[in-house]
Amino acid sequence: MSTTEPRLLNKRTSRSVPLTQMGFGGAPIGNLYKKVEESDAQAALSAAYDCGLRYFDTAPQYGLGRSETRFGAAIDRFGRENIQLSTKIGRLLLDCEPHEVTPEAFVDVPQKRIVFDYTYDGVMRSYDESKKRLGVDNVDILLVHDLCAFSHGSQEISDAKVRELFDGGGYRALTELRASGEVAAIGAGVNEWQVCEKLLSLGDFDGFLLAGRYTLLEQEALDSFLPLCEKRDVGIILGGPYNSGILATGAVPGAKYNYDVAPDHIMERVAKIEAVCAAHETPLIAAALQFVLGHPCVKTVVPGAVSAAEVEANAALMDRQIPAGLWSDLRSEGLIRSNAPLPSELTYAA
Repeated sequence: MSTTEPRLLNKRTSRSVPLTQMGFGGAPIGNLYKKVEESDAQAALSAAYDCGLRYFDTAPQYGLGRSETRFGAAIDRFGRENIQLSTKIGRLLLDCEPHEVTPEAFVDVPQKRIVFDYTYDGVMRSYDESKKRLGVDNVDILLVHDLCAFSHGSQEISDAKVRELFDGGGYRALTELRASGEVAAIGAGVNEWQVCEKLLSLGDFDGFLLAGRYTLLEQEALDSFLPLCEKRDVGIILGGPYNSGILATGAVPGAKYNYDVAPDHIMERVAKIEAVCAAHETPLIAAALQFVLGHPCVKTVVPGAVSAAEVEANAALMDRQIPAGLWSDLRSEGLIRSNAPLPSELTYAA
């Protein structure tokens, strides 16, 4: 599979956004869990561009603005016209005292605190501040960030944030930006497909960045959400293809799943998937990366990377030939769902 093959976020002429099959996700170079040196971050971004990646995603949350500013330096080298760019709204970054800094999972961050705001003014302010950090006049895709229960701690709070988006004018701000041509597409970047399905019942969205919820381990989104996306011509940007690490490392002691230590039943399932991959002389990580692209709604996959070597390794995995028998064996052994579209079956026309 070529990393440069274009796939449209959707096929509606006025809103189509061409995406390379693999994109670059900006969370790791925002110092997710550990500090990344500026030189390494810029080398990773340059390697992504040199490998043919043209879709770059970031957010204010990632390092409290550090990821966006690092993207800005890289965009100066690449040329804004040569890439597709997305960022997110929902978190405002406010100046604060040192003891008020809210880094979440990021380290070595600027002296800022996060305030969630999905209102009209919050969306517009967040977008304007992101453009300044990125050093651009606009982005291609603007995503509502983390409306899900996973991020807010409960379904009740998630529901309240969705109401704020619609009743507080945030959705109106997004549609105004799209109607004016300021952005080409709008959507949400979340950790749960259920909230995406809810958003589709309330508004007109072009695509979603879904992290970790359609992978070799998880295909529940096939029940209702992904069929709805097919019907509505809604594209999926697939983040977290390794389920926080276990589909990259395999079932090793301490392997991470969904941002935590993997439970026993996940370890056992991954070990079985690994065995099938080994029988076909295919690394688990390559199968995990390519599997998600078998679904026609998945337009690009966005694995994390903090160095040029990791970017180049991901690009090589994308180009690795995987035997069709691997997919059919996973299906016949009940390790992936029988109705999961397989890369070997995919015929796609953008």
